[in-house]
Amino acid sequence: MKLLRTSLFFLLLATFAVLAGCDPNGRKATANPIPVRRFDRDLYQLLQTDTPALQRQIAADYAPLLEVIGKSLFRTDSTRTSAFFDRLLNYYAEPTLKQLYRDALKQYENIESIENELENSFQFLQSRFPAMQIPAVYMHVSGLQQNVIVADSLLSLSIDKYLGADYPLYQDYFYPHQLRRMERACVVPDYLTAWLLSEYPFRGDGRVLLERMIYEGKIKYILHQAYPQLIPEMWMGYTPAEYQWCRQNEKMLWRLVIERKHLYTPHAATTARYFSGAPSTFIADDAPGHLGVWIGWQIVTKYMNKTQVSLENLINDEDYQEILRKSKYKP
Repeated sequence: MKLLRTSLFFLLLATFAVLAGCDPNGRKATANPIPVRRFDRDLYQLLQTDTPALQRQIAADYAPLLEVIGKSLFRTDSTRTSAFFDRLLNYYAEPTLKQLYRDALKQYENIESIENELENSFQFLQSRFPAMQIPAVYMHVSGLQQNVIVADSLLSLSIDKYLGADYPLYQDYFYPHQLRRMERACVVPDYLTAWLLSEYPFRGDGRVLLERMIYEGKIKYILHQAYPQLIPEMWMGYTPAEYQWCRQNEKMLWRLVIERKHLYTPHAATTARYFSGAPSTFIADDAPGHLGVWIGWQIVTKYMNKTQVSLENLINDEDYQEILRKSKYKP
C-alpha cells in the first residue's frame, strides 16, 4: 500500500483552458488579471542567499501567510524571529524537497493564464455574491503537505502538488485516483473551490448523506458557473470510463442509496464512504469514488433547472429536503 503523507484541505479535478476573447458563456476575458503573489519565488531566493535584509523583507511582505505556514509546519506563532527562519531554511534544505521546489518554480514560471482565469472567475462570483470579497492570492511550496491555505482574505495554493500525474516523485506517495487531480488543470478550480468552501462553510449535519451531498453539489454547480470550460469527467477526477459508469448506473446507484437507508440515517462512517476518492467498492466493484459529490451535483443541477433561483439563494438555502423535493430527482 502506498504511503500518504499529505495534509489536504480538499482535492478536485478540472481541465486547464486559457481564456482568450470570450468564454463559452459570452463573458469577455479580463484585461486586468488578478496578481498572484509569488511567495514561492521570493522564499526560494532566500533559500539561495539567506541574507538578513531579504529575511526582513519577506517577514514584512508575507506576515499573514508566514503565520499560517508557521502553525502548519512548526506549530509556532513566532514567525519574525531568526530562529523561525532557521527552521524554515532547514526544512527546505532536504535534497528531495529542494528538487521538488526547483521543478515547481520551473513549471510555474509563467502564470499569466492562471491570473487571467482567476480574474474572470472571481469577477463572475462577485457579480453573483456582492458581499464576497476577493482574496489576496498567493503561491507557496509546502513539500507535499499543506495543499491549500485559507485565512481571512488570504488564499494560497501549494504548486508542488500540481506538477502532473507522471511526475516521478508522486508515484511513491499517491494512488491513481489522486494523481489525476495533480495537474496544472486543477490550479484555478482548486483556488476557487477553496474560497467558496471558506466563504460558505457547510453548516448541516455531516453525518447525514443528503445534507452533505447537496452541499457538495452546490459547490460543484457554482464552480461550474464561474468556470464553465470544465470537462465534467476530469472535473470529478474520473476516467472517461468511470464517468460513463456514473451516467449508465445513475438509477441503480440512487436505488441502492434509498434501499440501504443511507440517505437520511445519521451515520458518519457510512456517509464518509460516499465522499472518499477511492473506488466505491461498497457499491460495485467498478464504481468510482466521490459518488456523493456526483449525486449531489445531479440533484442541484436539476433543482436549478426547475427553479431558476439565484446562486446566492442556492448557497444560503439549507433546507436540503426541500431542495431534493423541488429538484424532482428521479433517475
